Amino acid sequence: MSKAAVLDASRPEFDQVIQDIVDYVLDYDVTQSDEAMQTARYDWMDTIGCGLLALSYPACTKLLGPIVPGADLPGNGARVPGTSYELDPVRAAWNIGAMVRWLDYNDTWLAAEWGHPSDNLGAILALADYLSRKRVREGQTSLGMRDVLIAMIKAHEIQGIIALENSFNRVGLCHVMLVRIASTAVTAQMLGCTRDECLNAVSQAWLDGSSLRTYRHAPNTGSRKSWAAGDATSRGLFLAFTALRGEMGYPSAITAPTWGFQDVLFGKNSLKFTQGYGTYTMENILFKISFPAEFHAQTAIEAAVTLHPQLVDRVDEVDRIVIKTQESGDRIINKTGPLDNPADRDHCLQYMVAIGLLKGDLQAEHYEDNVASDPRVDALRDCMEVSEDERFSREYLEPDKRAIGNSLQIFFRDGSATDEVVVDYPVGHRRRRDEGIPLLKTKFERHLRGKISAEKSEKILAICSDQESFEATSVTDMMELLQQ
Repeated sequence: MSKAAVLDASRPEFDQVIQDIVDYVLDYDVTQSDEAMQTARYDWMDTIGCGLLALSYPACTKLLGPIVPGADLPGNGARVPGTSYELDPVRAAWNIGAMVRWLDYNDTWLAAEWGHPSDNLGAILALADYLSRKRVREGQTSLGMRDVLIAMIKAHEIQGIIALENSFNRVGLCHVMLVRIASTAVTAQMLGCTRDECLNAVSQAWLDGSSLRTYRHAPNTGSRKSWAAGDATSRGLFLAFTALRGEMGYPSAITAPTWGFQDVLFGKNSLKFTQGYGTYTMENILFKISFPAEFHAQTAIEAAVTLHPQLVDRVDEVDRIVIKTQESGDRIINKTGPLDNPADRDHCLQYMVAIGLLKGDLQAEHYEDNVASDPRVDALRDCMEVSEDERFSREYLEPDKRAIGNSLQIFFRDGSATDEVVVDYPVGHRRRRDEGIPLLKTKFERHLRGKISAEKSEKILAICSDQESFEATSVTDMMELLQQ
């Protein structure tokens, strides 16, 4: 009889990936980049605006509030913008995160893995408000919005740099795992955790693995994709609080043979990194300014809006519509067949293009049943041919471009055709910042005034109009202004 292998129980050093994340959040000064700090202010504005807009949709609001009636913390809890809720910070993080992501309208990061780094604001803002109210009760000063921006930049960077070379979607995992990891790291630092406690917390976040992506794809696309990020950011905050209480960590959570993340969930592949953590992600973040839609489709919708005047009176004459896209867009949003719900429709390239062609616009309400039931929508979808364009795929991954190109051309039965409209960079891209930021400000003001009183809206807009005044504003003052 063969002798069983003897396992070495010696506890290793923490995985280098975990150490690098922790050392970054504890030691790196992100305020060295004025561009990152200013972009973070715009990102905060856009993120809050997206969350406020989501409050107009009952599918979102029915999930908000305390987990059970009466589980509120009036006067002490973290406040949820646009509502009267004051909750324990973990539940508040869930609320804020779900609001932010509900309409697929907040920022985006596209690389080997994609995602929405502003999802981390759920944990950051909830904890900042909770800690600030506690500090004020104890005779100390509130945290400032500058602290929120710093935490946002770091969370963005952790999520973004991990995503550059590591494709979790290719092994069926959802990108919200990166939200959980980033939220854990930055909130552990905000809580004042020691380096060892931060290491413990981040190892727990990796230990959690990931949810499956199936709720983002046919035939299971559904509304969980709208609250998954809220779930992830709140989980990150929970793990940070747990580490603060002294809970142990798991040093080789990523690399342990047989049982670690890489062997169990990442196809036995090692995580890859081509650059360290700094401020790259925030400086290059993509804003969804024009359309609440999956980002791989943004330039396709822009092309559709351009062609709207040439199509709107000739819908019955269309022979075919040719769409060229990137490999990622082709793989995740090229979708045929019935679309059962709004979450299904905002991840269908053909549906979004059809709406852009028919209406010359695309807004959140266009995913609802009353719009989707228009027979012209599916008639146009049936005419569409989608294929990958090699240039779009290549430039999507080039670090100095990070393009998200799409092209669109319509052919009519009489043999005529429109020009091919090619859009390489959406209006929310870094290369179109000068064009995009005024539109982002308008978007924020529209959504702010839709849910916050006129008096409070004016004060918030004045604060947000200037970097220095924004950074100097206390978290408690800002959250008070954002309450309904």
